Amino acid sequence: MLTGILIIFLFIVSLLLFALPNSKHIKTIALLGSLAAFGISIAMLFQFLNDCPCVLTFNPDILQVLGINFKLSIDGLSILLILLTTFLTPLIIFSSFENKREKPRAFYALILLMEMSLVGVFAASDVLLFYIFYELALIPIYFIIALWGGKDAKKITLKFFIYTLIGSLLMLVAILYVYSLTPGVHSFAFNSFYNVILTGKAQSWVFLAFFIAFAIKIPIFPFHTWQPDTYSTAPTQGSMLLAGIMLKMGLYGLIRFVLPLCPVAMKDWGFYAILLSIIGIIYSSLIAIKQNEMKRFIAYSSMAHVGLIAAGIFAGTFNSLEGSIIQMISHGINVFGLFFIYEIIVRRTNNGNISSLGGIASKAPIFAIFFMLILLGNIALPLTNSFVGEFLLMLGIFEYNAYLAFFAGFTIILGAVYMLWMYQRVAYGEVKPATENFHDLTKQEIIILIPIIIMIFWIGIYPSLFLKIAEPVVRNIISMTNIIPN
Repeated sequence: MLTGILIIFLFIVSLLLFALPNSKHIKTIALLGSLAAFGISIAMLFQFLNDCPCVLTFNPDILQVLGINFKLSIDGLSILLILLTTFLTPLIIFSSFENKREKPRAFYALILLMEMSLVGVFAASDVLLFYIFYELALIPIYFIIALWGGKDAKKITLKFFIYTLIGSLLMLVAILYVYSLTPGVHSFAFNSFYNVILTGKAQSWVFLAFFIAFAIKIPIFPFHTWQPDTYSTAPTQGSMLLAGIMLKMGLYGLIRFVLPLCPVAMKDWGFYAILLSIIGIIYSSLIAIKQNEMKRFIAYSSMAHVGLIAAGIFAGTFNSLEGSIIQMISHGINVFGLFFIYEIIVRRTNNGNISSLGGIASKAPIFAIFFMLILLGNIALPLTNSFVGEFLLMLGIFEYNAYLAFFAGFTIILGAVYMLWMYQRVAYGEVKPATENFHDLTKQEIIILIPIIIMIFWIGIYPSLFLKIAEPVVRNIISMTNIIPN
């Protein structure tokens, strides 16, 4: 029931923001609404841990005829991603308070509408309902980038829209095909899809359709070309939504649909999917090293990290799947932190070029400490969040194929190289003209960064709660796929 309440609440608040006149209170209402949503998700977590069913079903007769069930429910994977969504959204909204934007009510309403759509994606128990929320999430981010983005925003956003639309249409064809094969009365329910036994050839086509759709969203090489330009031109809050939460829809879809529906195709094509993911890791890491624009640098860094997550999912071992779930959460937290650090730098200097920065640590030591802590989480230092996820991912990929694990390990080595290189150029060296008047963190900025630092070390030092929540989902997926023996 709380799942439905959360979605309805976010929808009502977003409509309210659209309806209200523009005023200084708009951003406060949006922040309070997102905090309330986070509170509801915490209540959902306690219900989940106490084995209380978190299910909402709405089945009017007209939908039952078509086999459509408006059913929302959560398992370990869903609740973790919903918590990530509702945890980051208030921080994203709060991080924008110092920015002056035209049409603020529309801006914040679209953020909450996107949050609602993302929660719907992670909570849907009906494939068609999943698809509707999946497509709905594209609309708010399209307008956020197109209306408040930088140079060539509309052109770049159109490219992003076309990419994702093509992938979504392929996924829809695959969904309708599997739906036509559901046993008994045709149904879009997850369990009905899982009960369909596809031939090897059919699995290959379904695998390809889902893979392209989710590979574009993640993105996986070579379906990534929309990402750097989109991240660069989007307002920073849009980049936070894209990298911190939205790309998780693609990773979630791989676990929820590709693994259980296409176990034979996974054995036939999984190796090549991992290979593409690893090529993306190395490619994006090398490109990141050459970047001067900090926002594009973060975009390529993000692509390298999600490439490792995707490789772990396709490996399909217990360790790699648990690692992928933990790393989805860790990546969302870390990439938000990096984008917020970028936002602070641009506010102080009006410059996002790495070569124009330098000596910030001497001007703002507290900022430099927070920056370093987020960076250490991103490079997977032991006792930080990414260490847990990347260790399990590497172990799982090694169990699948030692040679692939060797090359996948470049994400850790190269990540440390380009992150520390970037930090050294930005924080140390001579003070540049752009950083002469750089001042330290404000109270508001510290309030935003403290929860990020807490999560970086909580997951890194005490990951057992998150692993415990993820474990039943992983075992269930493996039992359906039979990728490895139990």
